[in-house]
Amino acid sequence: MLNNIGLPGLLLIAVVVLVLFGRGKISSLMGEVGKGITSFKKGVNDGTKEIEDAEIAARDVSPDATETTDKDKS
Repeated sequence: MLNNIGLPGLLLIAVVVLVLFGRGKISSLMGEVGKGITSFKKGVNDGTKEIEDAEIAARDVSPDATETTDKDKS
């Protein structure tokens, strides 16, 4: 059913939505959607950075496998 909408159908839906909600309400709604997307992207980037920092910290804490001790030398 949705495959048959086409461009004229989409334009009609857009006009009906514009008439029902008004231009001001739609623009404020789109502004909130934009803020939400920006916040989501920031959260994803912060989460990725935390994971990378944790991996770096784990590598720094673990002993290096290539170090030789006095027992290994003899």
